[in-house]
Amino acid sequence: MENGEISQIKNPLESESIGKLILKYSLPAIASSLVSSVYNIVDQIFVGNKIGEQGNAATNVTFPLVMIITTLAMTFGAGSSASFSLYLGQKEEKKAKSIVGNGMTLMILCGIIIAVISQILLRPILTAFGGRGQTLEYAIEYTRILALGFPLAILGTGASQLIRADGSPRYAMASTMSGAVLNCILDPIFIFGLDMGMSGAALATVIGQLVSGVLILTYFTRFKTFRLQGKDFAPQKRSVVQIFRLGVAAGANQLAVTLVQIVMNNTLGYYGEHSVYGRDIPLACVGIISKVNSVFNGVIFGISQSTQPILGYNYGARNYDRVRAAFKKAVVIVTGISVAAFCCFQIFPRQIIGIFGQGDALYYEFALRYFHIFLFCTFIVGAQILCAQFFPSIGKGGIGTVVSLSRQVFFLLPLVIVFPLIWGIDGVLWAGPIADGLSGVLALLLVRREMKTW
Repeated sequence: MENGEISQIKNPLESESIGKLILKYSLPAIASSLVSSVYNIVDQIFVGNKIGEQGNAATNVTFPLVMIITTLAMTFGAGSSASFSLYLGQKEEKKAKSIVGNGMTLMILCGIIIAVISQILLRPILTAFGGRGQTLEYAIEYTRILALGFPLAILGTGASQLIRADGSPRYAMASTMSGAVLNCILDPIFIFGLDMGMSGAALATVIGQLVSGVLILTYFTRFKTFRLQGKDFAPQKRSVVQIFRLGVAAGANQLAVTLVQIVMNNTLGYYGEHSVYGRDIPLACVGIISKVNSVFNGVIFGISQSTQPILGYNYGARNYDRVRAAFKKAVVIVTGISVAAFCCFQIFPRQIIGIFGQGDALYYEFALRYFHIFLFCTFIVGAQILCAQFFPSIGKGGIGTVVSLSRQVFFLLPLVIVFPLIWGIDGVLWAGPIADGLSGVLALLLVRREMKTW
C-alpha cells in the first residue's frame, strides 16, 4: 500500500468465513468491553473485603459517573468505527481518515471536560447519585482520584474499537487488558499492603488506565489502513455529526443504564429505609449485582461489536445475504451465552455474592432475591443488545437508538418508578424481567422488519 491509499485487494470481511471472522474479532472486542467492568469489579472485591458493606455501597454510588464515561466511550468508539467500516466498504478514503481523527479528538476532549467538572462538583454529583453519610465520604475519597483517569478510560474503551476496525483486534485486546491486569496486581498492594483503602483502589485503576492509554496512542502513529495526518484530527462538522449519528445507539443505551442506576440508587435507598433491610444493604447489593451483570453485558456487547465490521462493510458493499448470515450466526452465539448466564444467576447467586465480602442474614436475603427476580429474563437480553448494535452497523442509527432505549427508558425506568408505589422495594425487583422481556421481543421484530426490505 502506497501514498495512504486504501488497498484494492479483496477485503477478508467480504470473503472469509463468517464464523472465523466473528471468532477473530470477538475475543478482543469482549476483552475491551470488559475492561471497565473488570476495573470496577476488582476494586469492589477488595474494597468490600477491606471496608465492608459501606465500601460496596460507596463504589455503587460512584458507578453512575463511571457509566457516564463508558457512555461517551461507546458513543465515540461505536460511531467512529461503524463510520470507518462503512466508508472502507464504499472506498471513501478521505472521509474514513477524517472519521478516525475526529473520533480520537472527541474522546480526549470530552474526557478532560468530564474530569474537570467532576473535580469541581463532586460532592453534589455523588449526593444526587444516592450517597449519604459515611458512604458518601468513602465515595468522594474514591472518585476524587478516579476522575483523573477519565480521559484515559474513554480512550481504553473507545479507541480500541477503531483499532479492531483497522484490522488489529489482538493489539486492541493486549492494550486494554494490560491495564486491567496491572490494576488487579496493584489493588491488593495499595488497599491492604499500604493500607490506602478507597484511595488505593482508585490509584491502582488510574495507573492501569495510563498504561493502556499510552499503548493505544502509540498505535495511531502507525495506523494500518492509511497514514494519519495532523489535519485529520481537526474537528469537521460532517465527521462529528456522522460519529454521533451512528454512535448514539450504543451511547444512548449506556446513558439510559446510567439514568436507571441513579433512579434505582435513590429508589432503593428510600424504600430500603422503610423496610427491614435499611438503606445500605440494598445499595451494596445492587452495586455488586450491577457489576456482575455488567460482565455478562460486556461479553454480549463485545460479540455484538465483533459483528460490526462484518455487517458495516458488507452492507456498504450491498452484499445483503452476507449481512443476514452474520446476524443470524451472532444471534445463536449471544443467545447461548445468555442462557448460560441465566443458569449461573439462578443457581449460584450466593457464591457470587460471597466473593465481594460477607454480610448478615438480611444482606444475603435481599441479594439472593435480587438475583432470582431482577435477572430472571437474562436469556433474552443478548439478542436485544445485538439488535441495538445491528442498526448503527448498517447506517441506521435512529432505529438503533430506539432499540437501545427501549430496555432502559421505555420500559425499565417507568416500572422502577411505578411498581414500588404499589409493592414497595419488591417493585424494583419485578421491574427488571418485565422490561427485559418486552424490549427483547420488540428488538427482534424490528430487525425482522428491516431485513424484509432488502
